[in-house]
Amino acid sequence: PVVSSTIYSSDGRQIGLFARQNRSYIPIEQVPDHVIAAFMAAEDKDFYSHSGVDLMGVARAVVFNISNLGERRMQGASTITQQVAENVLHLDAAKGSTLDKILAKIREGLVSIRIEEVLTKDQIMEVYVNQIFLGFRSYGVQAAAQTYFGRDVRDLTSAQAAYLGALPKGPNNYNPLRNMDRALARRNWVIGQMAKNGFITAQQASAALAEPLTVN
Repeated sequence: PVVSSTIYSSDGRQIGLFARQNRSYIPIEQVPDHVIAAFMAAEDKDFYSHSGVDLMGVARAVVFNISNLGERRMQGASTITQQVAENVLHLDAAKGSTLDKILAKIREGLVSIRIEEVLTKDQIMEVYVNQIFLGFRSYGVQAAAQTYFGRDVRDLTSAQAAYLGALPKGPNNYNPLRNMDRALARRNWVIGQMAKNGFITAQQASAALAEPLTVN
């Protein structure tokens, strides 16, 4: 991925940054479990058990969309692997007729299955957490942690990780400077999903919910 060029003073202090995409690459081993859990809770809770396409998730989305046809936003079923296929390999977006969208999704699914054959789950997750756009010109969790909270990703609290996990669906929708209520509600939903899926305890969830959403 494209990374930033960092400028240092003679005594080793960072004094500048040049980048088309603000990104600091970080190995998956240095990303805390609760940060990975936040993205899984929000985007793909079964990431480590499916083969690239979550058939149960697709079935749930189909039932949900049929049940709520015309009433609310349709629910998607893209796995983290499918998001890597779409965003990193730049597959053509699903647009045009319904048939075109179906064919695009089928191709995305096939590419995702192939990715799962040649990369380990941790390798796919490493690509994902370093590529994903999280708003304010920040790509990847390390750059986003520094942008929003002024700290290294390894120092994020569960609440802060949950907020970053809320952003892939649409960073502008949960911009805390424009709509703090919506950003806080989405963060709290992610915390609830983390607890529901056993990524954090009920006590940890309660503490995270009580933490204010304070950003730089």
